[in-house]
Amino acid sequence: MRFAAEDLLRCRFAISPLRETQGAIRTLSRPDRHGYHLPWLRQVRTAAAGLDLTLLRLLSPESGYGPDFLHPLPDAPLATLEDELSAIRATQPEVARRQIAAALAQTPGADRMRRGRAMLLDPAGAVRQLAAVYDQVWSALLLPHWPRLRAVLEADVAYHARRLADGGMQRLFTGLHPKLSWSEGALTAAGHAPRLPEPAGHGIVLVPSVFFWPEAGSAFDPPWQPTVVYPARGIGGLWAETGPAASTALIRLLGANRAAILSGLDSPTTTTALAHRHALAMSSVSAHLVVLRDAGLLASRRYGHQVLYERTPLGVAMMTGGLL
Repeated sequence: MRFAAEDLLRCRFAISPLRETQGAIRTLSRPDRHGYHLPWLRQVRTAAAGLDLTLLRLLSPESGYGPDFLHPLPDAPLATLEDELSAIRATQPEVARRQIAAALAQTPGADRMRRGRAMLLDPAGAVRQLAAVYDQVWSALLLPHWPRLRAVLEADVAYHARRLADGGMQRLFTGLHPKLSWSEGALTAAGHAPRLPEPAGHGIVLVPSVFFWPEAGSAFDPPWQPTVVYPARGIGGLWAETGPAASTALIRLLGANRAAILSGLDSPTTTTALAHRHALAMSSVSAHLVVLRDAGLLASRRYGHQVLYERTPLGVAMMTGGLL
């Protein structure tokens, strides 16, 4: 896929709760492939047993086509699940029926099963049901963990945005995923047709995901804006119970809470995520961050409507004991 100059100006990142919900459902189906998420799988086992995922699994073959209307493009850096479900619910019945039929055709006999036939006979009702199932999965399995998940996703976006700023598209796609490479203004996605459609000035949307690991997913067919869903960095420690312990000297100097916040900032993080991680009130975390920033130990920067905090070189030296 060759990018023109206007495409390069329209490359953006987006965080999608819906993509995480879809990835979580796949993880439930294939727990043997997702060792990183075993702690989460154990935590949600009871809640997951009460969910009926038959409709979604009928439309999600292991390989092949899945309905496009179930994958609306995030139109904001940090979409809400309700925004994405509203886009699904707005699908026209004739579009839904055509795409449902194409997806069912990937599984022999699926279109003759009772639920498959019901979706084809009432595509508008099927759209409402599918959106409702996503909402149920989100509420039961992901919402309690969203601050932790969002912190990892935001940190990944901050990391790759810095790489893009430092070295352009070449550096961005180096290490993003083995299937993706960039050379001389062209993106190559292994496993696709010899020639991908041109972006035609639409650019590309990059969506990090916790639950898609180790795969990458992509959508390049018009009328969709080219989109790549790739595995986020840092999932190895995602379900760890506690962050790194602060040293005794650092605690004496800064106090227990500020020392814990500074020690745990291995990647750019929001106030909300820090409050969840350290079980502190948002107001308390905000006050601690101001003190640490004013002391030159942290820096803050805005990404969309989020403010991310990260250690400065002085903060790193302080945390590692270089100044203690």
